[in-house]
Amino acid sequence: MTLHKGKLQNQYTTVNGLSMFARVFAEDLPEDAPVVILVHGLVLASRYMIPTAELLASKYRVYVPDFPGYGDSDKPDEALELPQLADVLCQWMDAVGIKQAIMLGNSFGCQIIAEFAIRHSDRLFAAILQAPTIDPRARNLPEQLWRFALNAPYEKASQLPIQVQDYAAAGLPRVIRTIQMAFNDRIEAKLPYMHIPTLVVRGENDPVVPQNWTQEVVEMLPNGKLKIIPGGGHTLNYSKPVELSRVSDEFIQETVADLIIGGVQ
Repeated sequence: MTLHKGKLQNQYTTVNGLSMFARVFAEDLPEDAPVVILVHGLVLASRYMIPTAELLASKYRVYVPDFPGYGDSDKPDEALELPQLADVLCQWMDAVGIKQAIMLGNSFGCQIIAEFAIRHSDRLFAAILQAPTIDPRARNLPEQLWRFALNAPYEKASQLPIQVQDYAAAGLPRVIRTIQMAFNDRIEAKLPYMHIPTLVVRGENDPVVPQNWTQEVVEMLPNGKLKIIPGGGHTLNYSKPVELSRVSDEFIQETVADLIIGGVQ
């Protein structure tokens, strides 16, 4: 089935006294249509997830929240740590009435999903990890800056203003703490405990998440699959949304069919 762009609505939900903003793509879908939550990456918020979200919204109930501290959500004084980000995501799901979801994350968003999978495994139906960070061989700022510089030619120029606005909204102290958080996290220690079906997606030319690290991620996952997007860089959700949406849709449909055949649903 061809994916087409869905309709966008803005939603504000109070969670722990903080207003969380989310982009919700509302279509006339069956009540049992799977919920897909897109999880934004390092400091960036929901806007750069829109190209992929609006394509998936033709078949799924799609939500793209801004975590507290980022985008259009409230800004607590201190940056939420990784376990807190996972917990507030679960609390936000409670507040908007989502019992279980498929999560698609980009970059640092994959680290949040892995933490969520450990802490709230019953709320996660399946996961799509697009460019999961951080490669243990490059867990330092100079190497990451170099890799992102190499990645720049594979991204759309229109993404830069979004990045600038999102970083400005977060503020320098939160930006610094979020980067530290990403470096301190060891996603490789969590992947073996993610027993849900998981698709790992890599852009063919992504220097931030090289092929050897991507393959290791897949091998550590108990139920992992790999898809490579030809010509893609690090941020496929913005630069190649059609391709990412297509492989995500195929994975979700296969996963749902397998669970039905297995008698889970």
